[in-house]
Amino acid sequence: MKEKVQRFIAILLLIIPGGAATYGFLAMKDSFFAQFGPEDENPHILWGKMIFGFILFAAGITFIGGWIFFRDRKRNYVAPRFRAKKKRS
Repeated sequence: MKEKVQRFIAILLLIIPGGAATYGFLAMKDSFFAQFGPEDENPHILWGKMIFGFILFAAGITFIGGWIFFRDRKRNYVAPRFRAKKKRS
């Protein structure tokens, strides 16, 4: 039972940043395409929504990329320049 809970928490740790990155991408897309709407509305880019979307997108992608990198580093799947340095005695 303990292993199932750990796996569920691990999945949540990937789903939450993935959802944030997805929402950030959609917010950036919506703020960009809002300028092509009808003229009676505000025809400018919604900069607040664009910046907020970029922050969410960058944070989500960075978290997932870092998680994959450190997992691969632990299993020795990375290139030699990214492997952990060995201490010289």
